[in-house]
Amino acid sequence: MLQITETLAIADWELSEQFTRSQGPGGQNVNKVETAVELRFEAERSPHLTPAVKTRLKRLAGRRWTAEGAIVIRAEETRSQARNRELARERLAELIRAALVAPKRRVATKPTLGSQRRRLAAKTVRGEVKALRGKVEDDD
Repeated sequence: MLQITETLAIADWELSEQFTRSQGPGGQNVNKVETAVELRFEAERSPHLTPAVKTRLKRLAGRRWTAEGAIVIRAEETRSQARNRELARERLAELIRAALVAPKRRVATKPTLGSQRRRLAAKTVRGEVKALRGKVEDDD
């Protein structure tokens, strides 16, 4: 059970982990031990998430979202399999927490009458400055 918030928890059947060999330096440890974790969360099938949260989660996950509707998170930062597992689960929890926050709806407003007048006055002044940049003619 992965606890996301006080009210939301992800069941174990929705998560699957696969361990692979890590990349990068590490000597013999890299060649022998499978420390990298690939955490897969079946987000599309999850009964705990609302459709709106799933939509936001899909947008936030980006290329980590698969065609089957799962999120795949890979963690290979440390040499410890247990620590990489914790990191992957924490990343998933942070991603879901971010998707739970609904964006504020923008309230359309009108510009004030004073701001409209100031804008038009500035345009008039600027137009006069540009009009004065023309060629100078002789008065002969």
